[in-house]
This record gives sequence, structure tokens and C-alpha cells, in this order.
Amino acid sequence: MAKKYKSDAFAAAHEAAMDLASAGLVSKQTMRAFDEMCLTPVEEMTPEKIRALRQRENASQAVFARYLNVTAGLVSQWERGEKKPRGASLKLLSLVENNGLNAIA
Repeated sequence: MAKKYKSDAFAAAHEAAMDLASAGLVSKQTMRAFDEMCLTPVEEMTPEKIRALRQRENASQAVFARYLNVTAGLVSQWERGEKKPRGASLKLLSLVENNGLNAIA
């Protein structure tokens, strides 16, 4: 899957930095800074947005949870606003939002 950049200029800068890193001229720490600066951040999702996303994919909470490798109870807590998805779960939800459940199947 292609990375999503804030702009074409950021994409070019990031690609150049990656080339320099592969040549051993840029440290991992510097690359992390470029990643943070250039890549589009994953935005938080509201409970309503998570529920709408699951319903758009015609999946029950249990099926949706299975795709995300979490429990159905956790999906329920996200949809009620008791907990918020973070880290890898948030990234997977973002992928599903943009590309559908088949993107993570």
C-alpha cells in the first residue's frame, strides 16, 4: 500500500530522505522525524464514525472485531465511547475507512 503524504512536495522530500537512509547517510532517528513531518497522520475516530463504518461494511460487531483482531466487546466499547481506538487498531480502522474491509482481509 502506498504511503499517503500531506503534499507532493512532502512526498518528494520523504523519497529523497529514504534514498539517503538506504545509502546509510541518514539515521533512523532522522527518518522518524521525516515520517512524522511528511506522512498524513491518522486521525481519531468518534464512536458514531466507527459505528457508521462498521454498518457501511455490513458487518456485525463480532465480524468487524475479527477483521481488526480485537474482541467484539472492544468494538462495542468504541461505539459507545467508553474506549478509543489507538495505535494499530486506529490505523486499521483508517484503512477500512479508505479502502473497505477487503484491505485488511
